[in-house]
Amino acid sequence: MNVSYLAHVRGVVQGVYFRASSQQMAIEYGLSGYAHNLADGEVELLLCGEEENVDKMLNWLNTGPPQAKVAEVKAKQIPWQQHNHFSIG
Repeated sequence: MNVSYLAHVRGVVQGVYFRASSQQMAIEYGLSGYAHNLADGEVELLLCGEEENVDKMLNWLNTGPPQAKVAEVKAKQIPWQQHNHFSIG
């Protein structure tokens, strides 16, 4: 089943290749969506794809890349959204 989740990741997650690493992992899991930096220092991610793979990605967000120090991940399921790729911005 396809699902979409909107996630916000807080901690040391900007300037540590979090978005680029997220994109690599999302592509590996066959997900679409995006990863964007927010002005408050968080990273917002939209994750769309097979539920099992979205779950894997949500688990990965709790650690992130080696340089990151994730303090908190908040994620909520939202209505399905269709995207063609995973972008960073």
